[in-house]
Amino acid sequence: MFDAAPQLEVFPRDLEMRRVDPDRNMKRFYRMTVQRDLFGGSSLIREWGRIGTRGQTLIEHHPDEGQAINSLLKLARTKQNRGYGG
Repeated sequence: MFDAAPQLEVFPRDLEMRRVDPDRNMKRFYRMTVQRDLFGGSSLIREWGRIGTRGQTLIEHHPDEGQAINSLLKLARTKQNRGYGG
């Protein structure tokens, strides 16, 4: 009947960025994901490291999903200023 187009997300919940500079032997990734928790809040899960490795993980707890997404967007701006791209 109706072909409903998929709705685009206004605010990202998942983001992966990379920074590659062969002259400096730099191959890094930075991944962020917002997930709801069992207690009504949300968590921002941050993973980073060298591409091809497991990297490190940090979990930030936030009282609601909006604050977790705001934190994700702020970190994304910071990483873009440091040379990371989507």
